[in-house]
Amino acid sequence: MMFLRQILLSVIGAGAGLIVSAGVFTVLISVGLIPRFAGKMHVAKKVFVLEEMVIFGTLTGSFFSVFGEWGMVGRMVRTHAVFGAATEGVWNFAGTLFQIVFGLFAGIFVGCLALAIAEMLNTIPVFARRIGFRHGLGIAILSVALGKLTGSVIYFTQRVFL
Repeated sequence: MMFLRQILLSVIGAGAGLIVSAGVFTVLISVGLIPRFAGKMHVAKKVFVLEEMVIFGTLTGSFFSVFGEWGMVGRMVRTHAVFGAATEGVWNFAGTLFQIVFGLFAGIFVGCLALAIAEMLNTIPVFARRIGFRHGLGIAILSVALGKLTGSVIYFTQRVFL
């Protein structure tokens, strides 16, 4: 009976995960974010590779969010002193560097997704026309992005979340 319950929970969990991931991919496709990235990077021939990388990244992130202990490579290396005890500072630096690079790319992706959704809904051009905003729209968008960046830096460096 317990085994059947575990099977049922596994099927329900996998089905719910598939539905959520299908929704995420549907939003990305309907917004046209990946083809837009391919056009901006001048690699339109490789749009399928970009889409596959987005899917791979989503699946990898989902796997490590569910099975977090499998993603703790640094902890395993430090615990077992694979490269010796003197490499503690190197691993701390490498981990920090990885988090900075990952955070940068994740932030760029989320920002582009938000702007693509806003453009799809035509909110920015409609708002700009309503208030009579003719020139400097790029500067206004850059100012919003820099404001969000400044807020994030203050939030994380001053440990506001604690």
